[in-house]
Amino acid sequence: MSSGASVFFSNEASSISRAAFEDACSRFAGGLRAEGLAEGDAVALLMRNDAPLAQAMVGADAAGVYAVPLNWHGKPDEIRYILEDSGARIIVGHTDLLAQLPPGFLAGRKTLAVPTPPQIADRYGAQPATTAGAGWIDWDGWLRAQSPLARPSTRPRGAIIYTSGTTGKPKGVQREPYTDLAAQQGNLRTLHHAFGTCAGMNAAIVGPLYHGGPGAYWRAAYAATRDAGTVHMRSKFDAQELLALIEQQRISHLFMVPTMFVRLLRLPEAVRARYDLSSVRHIVHTAAPCPAAVKGAMMDWLGAVVYEFYGTTETGPVTVARPEDARRKPGTVGRRQATVRLEVLDADGKVLGPGEVGEICCRNATYPDFTYRHRDAERAALERRDGLIATGDVGYVDEDGDVFICDRVKDMVISGGVNIYPAEIEAALIDIAGVRDCAVFGIPHEEFGETLAAHVELEPGARLSEAQIRTALEEVLPRFKVPSVLRFETALPRQDNGKIYKRQLSDPYWAGQGRRI
Repeated sequence: MSSGASVFFSNEASSISRAAFEDACSRFAGGLRAEGLAEGDAVALLMRNDAPLAQAMVGADAAGVYAVPLNWHGKPDEIRYILEDSGARIIVGHTDLLAQLPPGFLAGRKTLAVPTPPQIADRYGAQPATTAGAGWIDWDGWLRAQSPLARPSTRPRGAIIYTSGTTGKPKGVQREPYTDLAAQQGNLRTLHHAFGTCAGMNAAIVGPLYHGGPGAYWRAAYAATRDAGTVHMRSKFDAQELLALIEQQRISHLFMVPTMFVRLLRLPEAVRARYDLSSVRHIVHTAAPCPAAVKGAMMDWLGAVVYEFYGTTETGPVTVARPEDARRKPGTVGRRQATVRLEVLDADGKVLGPGEVGEICCRNATYPDFTYRHRDAERAALERRDGLIATGDVGYVDEDGDVFICDRVKDMVISGGVNIYPAEIEAALIDIAGVRDCAVFGIPHEEFGETLAAHVELEPGARLSEAQIRTALEEVLPRFKVPSVLRFETALPRQDNGKIYKRQLSDPYWAGQGRRI
């Protein structure tokens, strides 16, 4: 590991040199081995973005142990399921989050308690608990007592990322270990190409590491900045705060999601103009479709710095879209990476031609194979011709090799025999001034089987009527794509990566129907 006294990592609570950061990673890895964890075991992490979370993810890799970052928004039953499914015998958590779990919840598991930094607790209105009592072990004292790991694993595992579980128990995506360090380096090259991570960058990560995208970006950034560069992490996204961070720290690289773009663009122009953002060279986004108008507005503001990659937790990054690709063909997610095989298949497994819409299926050669932990049959169900993996996304590849995503297979609405992709309607809605966010989905209809419903969240102070929204949609969409039901929400239920929990919105419509389509 390299050394250095300058700041490598910072967040709301601390600034840490590379040498001190890596020492903590190595001590955590050595501590896992001292606690009896062997290669292939798992350690659970229940923390907001903070230095100990980032250190634990790197340290788990060094020990050959799977990191299991937990979505701290999860209910106790969901967290219990993931702990049991992953087999994690050790959990590391922020004290305020651990204190929210029921008494006896963590019995039988060693609990390393990280004092919640006041700066993070304040952001969430949390009450930091102490590490005294409850059988918890103080993180700082435990870490100081560990010996650094003498010999890091040559077969790191990465993280087990659990799906959101909106249609049942969450599935843990568990990869095989890398065969050797050369294979790991090959994977890192794929990540660097997709993320734009490079030596010397000043990176900002404002999305939660329990999501696959930000977690993978952190691993790539850590590797890229081995000899030079910094990583600035925040536990919560705030649009104006991010602009201030960019100016103060001369941020050059960022990982974001489209919802963050919308929040930035909706800041008053006078506020946006207040900050010097000339240091920004590369913003990469993923996780949800980005309306072409939103991406275009970002580039009009910041220049040709907005990149995109498409992929899934199962496949890793599949395509990369450069700024010139977005200008040349608005809406494209780019072209497949050189290490990726990609085909569009119909329901019978037939390969479709340019422009024909079907399910995107692919495989990235630099990613080890995976399964869903304890659910091999569900993993096998994704297998398509020649070992390709079904992504669950509907899309097409045009004659130039540019990939376009229409929507999720499960989100597609069939109304009167016509396929409708809600993402198209959502893009039109978000383009209406005053609309902050939206969700479009299928609901039962006696005659057509399904029809469209839209739930809309307005910007604070915006005054839009249902009639005004319908009129705006009818100007850009055919009438059959304008939602039959339109409702206003004070706040849509969403994850930290910007994705909306559509199931929470749609379930009441389907209650008592005895069907979902």
